[in-house]
Amino acid sequence: MYLIFRMLYVLLVSRGKPRLPIEQPSSTLTFRVLPNDIDINMHMNNGRYLTICDLSRLDIFIRSGLAKTMIQNKWMPVISEHTMRYKRSLGLFQKYHISTKIIDWNEKTFHMEHTFTSVLSGRVVAEGISKGCVVHKGVVIPPLEVMNVVTQRLKSKV
Repeated sequence: MYLIFRMLYVLLVSRGKPRLPIEQPSSTLTFRVLPNDIDINMHMNNGRYLTICDLSRLDIFIRSGLAKTMIQNKWMPVISEHTMRYKRSLGLFQKYHISTKIIDWNEKTFHMEHTFTSVLSGRVVAEGISKGCVVHKGVVIPPLEVMNVVTQRLKSKV
């Protein structure tokens, strides 16, 4: 499945899942390594892990209500730093889970943890940490303000 199809899949599936609290959202998605995910060594390409992390964050954005708030306020999510540790390979057609959760934040950035687990063995195959922020017209919006705006928007709908 090409990346656009995976993104459309996440957009559709995420809307039907339970709402996540903005303060500590976590998400788990399941995918399979496809031919366009592999490199010359016949395992998932290291760059593809980062793309899958993007999809997992999209699930969190949708389910927490952040996506609608970002669209309404013309905010943009930006990843400022990302590191990965690769422990084992994911082979062609192997099924895996990616779990993502916000683990911390400071005055500028959210810190997220990404864990890739093989469905077959149950073992962690890769782990990553990313730092991201929400910006508007080049200005970083503090995470606490982001969470307050999302919470207020959700409360006003109830």
